[in-house]
Amino acid sequence: MTADQAGRTGRANQADPVVRTPHGAVRGRYERGVAVFRGIPYAAPPFGPRRFRPPEPPEPWDGVREAVSFGPTAPKPPYTEAFAQYLSDPAVPGDDCLNLNVWTPGPDPGARLPVLVWLHGGALTRGSSAVPVYDGYAFARDGIVLVSVNYRLGVEGYGLFPDAPANPGLRDQLAALRWVREAIGAFGGDPDRITLAGQSAGAISAGALIAAPQAQGLFRRAVLQSGPPEAFDRDKVRRMVRRMATRLKVSATAEAFAAVDRDLLLRIQAEVGRLSSPVLGGPAFGIVVDGDLVPRDPLEALADGDAARGADLLMGWTRDEYRLWLVPGGLLERVDRLGAVALAGAMARCHCGHEVVRGYRALNPRAGTAETVGQLVTDHLLRRPLHRLADAHRGASYVYEFAWPSLLPGLGACHALELGFVFDTGDTPDSRRLAGEGAPQELADAMHAAWVRFAAEGDPGWEAWDARHPVRVFGDGEPRTAYGPRDAELALWTATPTAPTAPPADGTPTRSTEPRAVIRRLRRSGGVRGG
Repeated sequence: MTADQAGRTGRANQADPVVRTPHGAVRGRYERGVAVFRGIPYAAPPFGPRRFRPPEPPEPWDGVREAVSFGPTAPKPPYTEAFAQYLSDPAVPGDDCLNLNVWTPGPDPGARLPVLVWLHGGALTRGSSAVPVYDGYAFARDGIVLVSVNYRLGVEGYGLFPDAPANPGLRDQLAALRWVREAIGAFGGDPDRITLAGQSAGAISAGALIAAPQAQGLFRRAVLQSGPPEAFDRDKVRRMVRRMATRLKVSATAEAFAAVDRDLLLRIQAEVGRLSSPVLGGPAFGIVVDGDLVPRDPLEALADGDAARGADLLMGWTRDEYRLWLVPGGLLERVDRLGAVALAGAMARCHCGHEVVRGYRALNPRAGTAETVGQLVTDHLLRRPLHRLADAHRGASYVYEFAWPSLLPGLGACHALELGFVFDTGDTPDSRRLAGEGAPQELADAMHAAWVRFAAEGDPGWEAWDARHPVRVFGDGEPRTAYGPRDAELALWTATPTAPTAPPADGTPTRSTEPRAVIRRLRRSGGVRGG
């Protein structure tokens, strides 16, 4: 007998659960003692006349809709071979891709259990709620209703066009959050205890939503894993669309893109985006200030406005985020070989001076170029903005660092490694692709319990952020609270020029360090290719 069969038998052969949503009834099934509903539409298929438009409610249905399989995933290109060995990304065909999944201890309308809404990562171009690492069983087992969401990706969700509203993918997420607020009570959840959570692009999305005026009142808490609230430069997104339009030989409008074959559109999107990198940037898709859903930069809104006032925040990073960006395909070694050119590119990316790089080298004298570049960019993209948010937030903030190194060579405590521990899915083959064989269950027990406690009570089990900067460290021995473990690195930024202004004394080339010139040289050398 399988675990699923045993769980269902343990419910005394109880009939498959049926729940009525705002648009019709759905039938899930019991798995290992919890009720699971998959592929529930929260919005209509975003194609045909709805393509590149804001989401619309789904057509109501009669009878009972089967909700036992994952619904279609948003159109997306596959990961490159270098990244696919570490990250799984199932693709489910079909147009009805604006759907979500619910794991619940039981669909009891009177239970009023805490709810966690999960937004997946994937650089806003890949990923889905069907990734096995995001299985919500452990959360439901421990009394949390887990909802995971699919949303539009890439040019479909974040292309910037003159004839269509911006940020349709973020609007999808807002529609899903509204659906949860209205429907989750029937699944046993409490609409007044919703935690919005995400990792990487999902965390960036969660940060934008908790700052959005239209989302206020739809959440009580938020979790930002390895992604700060941010808005992309509109010109960076426009360049991505224009480059695609040039390759496709069409105008850079939503109307013209809607007429292009979907598979061709994905192929061109992958080709145009292959030289973008979190380390050195480049044109990419991202959330932009649109004057509507995102009226201003989300970090600015959260740091000095009334957005999310009083909401509890849990946020953090992995110690070696950059290693997932640089290890696949041998980029770590390539950056080491590039030496001073790579450092100049990182300074251009981070808008910092030579003094910052010298400070990192003084603090970590054994670090090679790639490690220095990686930590520099990780601090710029993640730690500094999250520190700023924790300092300014008008509510309780809890900060963590994930420090357990993968058992696979070179990855260290890399980006996305913590996910299998948070979801307690380390026994899945997909988690082992990144963690290796033999990841410690006691670490998963500790992290998962902290996330459960935060969703339920608003307190993950350590001190809230204050002037001492407490950071909970997971994976470096027993879970412990350190006090500003990276403050020395972050302090280097506060008293230095914002751009290199003079040739350094250590032999760094004096040719142009203007950002685009440096990045062009790095691209010619092959140093910024990524997945």
